[in-house]
Amino acid sequence: MSKFQSLRCEIADHIATVTLDRPPVNAQLRATQDEIALCFDELSDTPAARVVILTGAGRVFSAGADIKARAAAAPVPGGDRQHLRSARESYHAIMECAKPVIAAINGPALGAGLALVASCDILVAAEEAELGLPEVTVGLMGGCRHAMRLLGHSAVRRMMFTGERLSGAELYRRGVVEACVPLPELMPAARAIAARIAALSPTAVRMAKHSLNTIAEMSLRDGYRFEQDMTMALSRTPDAMEAKRAFLEKRAPVFRDAE
Repeated sequence: MSKFQSLRCEIADHIATVTLDRPPVNAQLRATQDEIALCFDELSDTPAARVVILTGAGRVFSAGADIKARAAAAPVPGGDRQHLRSARESYHAIMECAKPVIAAINGPALGAGLALVASCDILVAAEEAELGLPEVTVGLMGGCRHAMRLLGHSAVRRMMFTGERLSGAELYRRGVVEACVPLPELMPAARAIAARIAALSPTAVRMAKHSLNTIAEMSLRDGYRFEQDMTMALSRTPDAMEAKRAFLEKRAPVFRDAE
């Protein structure tokens, strides 16, 4: 996946690490967003990757949209709409990725950067991490709906109306992130979670993510019914049968698609 210009993707031990790499602050162009969408779509179809870690190079996860580039661009019919469509698709490619995605928030994630974080499945933060919605301060809007996946009514509105940021420690206190650690410990913490996921049945994990994404917008009754249907479907797979045998025989399971 070396064809990307704004990010790097490496796979080792069934863990894909996607690093936003557009110095100095990993601000997002439309091309960046298109690359994010393509990268995560490709990872969905890459058997060698069972789980993904998304992080940023340098001291910033992502400062959001590249305001300077957008201001300098000559207006063309449909240009803004295409840019916004590209942004939406980059977030949804992460949410819809067949593999779980862990956000390793190494620094500020602002605006569109916050939306990337909120699109991930599991969040871990460095002490230097911050989430913010600075759009109003630069004459823009957006990102609030994604922030609502993480934070409550008052916090989202205060962040949007004031541009204030929440620190990694505050995010941990609020239960938004699973851990807040010194920066040198961030990637080891993310990899430890990723390794536990990668050791499980890839089939079961894929089906679990699909189920979680589907039931998120359902009622309790409909959501649980869907989970029950997925449970029946999973129970008939070779991986599920192997997991049951391994449990009864008190040994580690060997999954068919483990290679």
